[in-house]
Amino acid sequence: MIRVLSIIIATLLTCYVVASAFFFRDVKEEGACQGLEIVVRDSLDKHFVTDGDLVYLLKKSKLYPVKKPMNIINTEKIEEELLSNDMISHVEVYKTPSRRIKLEIEQKMPILRVNSPSGNYYIDNVGSIMPLSRHYVAHVLVASGYVEKEFAKNELYKFALYLQDNEFWNDQIDQIYVDADKNVELIPRVGNHRIILGSFEDYPGKLEKLRLFYEQAIPKVGWDKYSAINLKYKNQIVCTKR
Repeated sequence: MIRVLSIIIATLLTCYVVASAFFFRDVKEEGACQGLEIVVRDSLDKHFVTDGDLVYLLKKSKLYPVKKPMNIINTEKIEEELLSNDMISHVEVYKTPSRRIKLEIEQKMPILRVNSPSGNYYIDNVGSIMPLSRHYVAHVLVASGYVEKEFAKNELYKFALYLQDNEFWNDQIDQIYVDADKNVELIPRVGNHRIILGSFEDYPGKLEKLRLFYEQAIPKVGWDKYSAINLKYKNQIVCTKR
């Protein structure tokens, strides 16, 4: 008896779920779209895109859904169009039972800003280029000098990730300068000196050597003793007095 009752209850629940699915499908597919709801999930941290930007993009591509019949609104095309914006990393678009279209947006995460003759732009956390925003300036590591885009997307990107993952260096390094021969200099937040890194070869070892120098030598001589600290040479640090 209990087994039969369980089967009946399970059958009724299945019928309810199926009926509900058909009901909500019919509700959202009938009539015109009553509105557009936009949620930018990380808007408290970043402001690269605004609601107005998204509405403009949809209107320009003739995909703005409001007042259009729900059954002709293509959410996949809306997603594709919004992802063409270089500030956006992820989009979800769906219809609601109240005949509204909801957009859920995630913005890209910049980790490096490049200012160079080849252009001014950000490198995001997956190594792709994103343009500067007219709305918002991200306070991230800055690279300047002779920075080509391929160099920025590869060597500089990997170096910026390394700094970001290291709490000490993430707090200490403020700027990167690249000369015409791809030699790298770092500008620290603390201390009035240049850090001459040279090439990116074995930069973890070079930075570890510098960290030990900071811990052991700087407390004795002070931060203003040297104008430059050179890490180019293996197993040694060459300092230039001010």
